[in-house]
Amino acid sequence: MSTPFYVSPQQAMADRAEYARKGIARGRSVVVLQYTDGVVFVAENPSRALHKVSEIYDRIAFAAVGKYNEFESLRIGGVRYADLRGYTYDREDVTARGLANVYAQTLGSIFSSAAEKPYEVELIVAEVGNAPEDDQIYRLPHDGSIVDEHGSVAVGGNADQISSYLDQRHRDGMTLGEALRLAVDSLSRDTNGGERTLTSEHLEVATLDRTRPQQRKFKRILGRQLSRLLDEPGASGAEKADAEGDAGESSGAGGASGAAGKGAKGKGANGKAAEGGAGAKGDSGAGAADGSEEESGSAD
Repeated sequence: MSTPFYVSPQQAMADRAEYARKGIARGRSVVVLQYTDGVVFVAENPSRALHKVSEIYDRIAFAAVGKYNEFESLRIGGVRYADLRGYTYDREDVTARGLANVYAQTLGSIFSSAAEKPYEVELIVAEVGNAPEDDQIYRLPHDGSIVDEHGSVAVGGNADQISSYLDQRHRDGMTLGEALRLAVDSLSRDTNGGERTLTSEHLEVATLDRTRPQQRKFKRILGRQLSRLLDEPGASGAEKADAEGDAGESSGAGGASGAAGKGAKGKGANGKAAEGGAGAKGDSGAGAADGSEEESGSAD
């Protein structure tokens, strides 16, 4: 009879931790930064269908790296926990600290169980408060431990290098544009010291904005708004083209109203009044068109 192979518990846990860390390191990084009006999430993610950053509840958001199917199941579980707790008690009782504790229990039980492999994920749970000092950011590694972070945090890929870069340059009171550009600069650095070019097409960006009048503070930053914050050359060109299009539309509306007024003037003594009314109508129509364009741009 052969002797069964023995592995010490310490060695077994070390092997499981190494397995999970290697899986997480293969994923692209996510950076979370505090700024004046809230918390910004920046992830290197060219996909528009598979999100690394998502909303959990009114003031709480979730970011993750690693295997998508594993952290997506955790995200869904977090949403169910928040909805049930908010419905049973009160919406104010749903906090990032409580959600982080739930995630820690789940990850810890999976990591210590010999019946299944550990999750290859690393999570960030953040909550925006009424003031910057009330913001909460928690990082949860694969083993279920909780790390309370302040200012900035990075997970996945070359997280250590990115974190040291952010610690040297992040400061309190940064604007959204400054924090976003700092996050992109940190993500664009390779492990060998080189730099890459990351545009808005390669990024997934979202914020928890405490200044929003809505109860839900989560907002994704997309399209022209993201390009404008990154100061990309294509953003100013797109805005100029939009402005020229609006001006052309306004002049076209004015010409149409002028033609209508001229036709009304040839009919009788009331033609002048009709001309003025048509001109006012054309101006108001052009103003409405400009307003709707501006509103759609802010929604981006």
